[in-house]
Amino acid sequence: MNWPGRVVLLLAIAVSVYFFWRKFGRALRIIREAKPDADFHLRPIWPRVRKVLWEVGAQGLVIAQRPLPGLAHAFVFWGFCVFALVTVNHIALGFGHPFLSRSSGWGPIYFLIAAIFAVAVAISITGLAIRRFVIRPKWLEPLSPESGLIAFLIFALMITYLATFWVPEGDAAGWALWWAHTAVLLFFLPVIPGTKHMHLVVSPLTIFLERDSFSKIPPLVGDEDFGLIAGKDVTQLVALQAYSCVECGRCTEHCPANNTGKILNPKEIILGTRHYLNEFGPKSEEPLLGKYLSMEAAFQCTTCGACEFQCPVGIQHLPVIVGLRRGAVNTGKWENSYGAEMFVTLERQGNVLGFPPSDREKFIEKNGLPYYDGTQEYCLWMGCLGSFDPNGRKILLALVEVMNHLGITFGVLKQEKCSGDPARRLGNDYLFGELAQNNLEQIRENGLNGSGANADGVKAKKMVSICPHCVRTIGEDWKEHGGNVAIEHHSELLARYRDKLPPNGGGQKSMVFHDACYLGRYRGVYDQPRDVIARYGKVVDPPRARQRGFCCGGGGGLMFLGEESGKRVNLERAQELVATGASVVAAACPFCNSMLRDGLAATTSTPPELLDVAQIAAAAIGGKSAARSD
Repeated sequence: MNWPGRVVLLLAIAVSVYFFWRKFGRALRIIREAKPDADFHLRPIWPRVRKVLWEVGAQGLVIAQRPLPGLAHAFVFWGFCVFALVTVNHIALGFGHPFLSRSSGWGPIYFLIAAIFAVAVAISITGLAIRRFVIRPKWLEPLSPESGLIAFLIFALMITYLATFWVPEGDAAGWALWWAHTAVLLFFLPVIPGTKHMHLVVSPLTIFLERDSFSKIPPLVGDEDFGLIAGKDVTQLVALQAYSCVECGRCTEHCPANNTGKILNPKEIILGTRHYLNEFGPKSEEPLLGKYLSMEAAFQCTTCGACEFQCPVGIQHLPVIVGLRRGAVNTGKWENSYGAEMFVTLERQGNVLGFPPSDREKFIEKNGLPYYDGTQEYCLWMGCLGSFDPNGRKILLALVEVMNHLGITFGVLKQEKCSGDPARRLGNDYLFGELAQNNLEQIRENGLNGSGANADGVKAKKMVSICPHCVRTIGEDWKEHGGNVAIEHHSELLARYRDKLPPNGGGQKSMVFHDACYLGRYRGVYDQPRDVIARYGKVVDPPRARQRGFCCGGGGGLMFLGEESGKRVNLERAQELVATGASVVAAACPFCNSMLRDGLAATTSTPPELLDVAQIAAAAIGGKSAARSD
């Protein structure tokens, strides 16, 4: 290329880079100016590196969650990685200094490999475009014109590269093709930061910097931190994740609220945060809930975690949603009669159902439950539903019967308040803290001794609970208030002793297992409850199971907030379970048990039997626990 052509090329590159940085630099400035995440810790590094290698390099999560579209996306990504060297060589050729030759060295092999990937990318991007603009799954809506433009540019890059294998390099046609490829490339670059394809730049960093546990709710810091109220409360991680959204709709596709006709769309929560930051910035006093983010949507979330689990670019939706709830609750802007009544009930009675503590004492005495004195193997955490709800009591007594059969010693606390799960998920941090500290004091007084202790002297000792919500709250959220209590779910305990459980004495019933969100996605427990009930029947899974399990609708405090808009989530799930034709619906959570009981009754006049895994095991022992649950 002659020197005027090189000058034009240099100017074109400068203009392209300028417009790219003009948009990307603004986003980067917003992220850097946002409030630091006080609880963020970078170490250990290796798990973060491993996650990036798997989710970014191997595209493992993308392919696993949507195999065919995921593979197409993976080929586009891998093709871009291969083309990085081709692109650098392409620009170097324009300045007369190429380092790869089509006729010598390892250049021919590399160009051939790039050509193979170019074909794969062209086919993949065409398929993805057809899916987005012709098939049009609802979770990809609204359609974005920029997506079509990007798809065309990627396709054009691949075609103009492949054409070089038929057009001689160096003659007029060859240079015309070179300039066509260059023009597409330099036009493509500044388009990236203004569209969802910003994720090409920031998502590897987002995945690397994810909070270190699933759906981790960050602590409030200082007396002036009330949650996500305005732009000044948005943290750097939240801002980074807001600019990483690829608008793939995976979160929307699996959201139980959105699936049942509610306005909540996890994708729009993240995009709304991005739109807010673009307009008002990270130092603004303008309320977050308003122009771009809906309070009604924020309080429709069941905190099931499906959105976060599905996201391929490391976005953690729940800390944002709970943060918005915190801001609304802690400033008195959330006006909900059910929520207000529930908070008052928790403050006065210490349990979410509103029963006096004496009812728990009577239940313990009537059923001869031992009190924990420090000598038993386990402290049995009863929880609100295990202490007061008739069906929850049946589950608890079934577990007691199985533990007695196995010779496992246990005791219950003399006094116990709600773990604080509903208050925590609904954003009432003050009430949650009061409940957590009160319970931790009871744990100290009741001699929960074990290995390891924190600065407050609360030592870790194994506890067991029938409620996955309590397990999560006690095991993780209480740490914010000095807790260091080891706790497991009863299905994990029973699975370890499954060989000692009595065999099935009757016929092999068909059992469909419903995965509790706080047991599955939050804790990664999928096989253990299935291993237990497999001794007593044939286990079948509904269409949405395990990591893709569908919520019962009771999480996030919603079980206690009255009627829902749209179709009830528990009805949607109950219909799916009934459709399997199983004679028994097996659950492992008292919240799920309560929600599914109502849903099954509304689905059919002859619903399948609903049992907890502990009840299924206890039935083989021949116990009569259900009769003593009052």
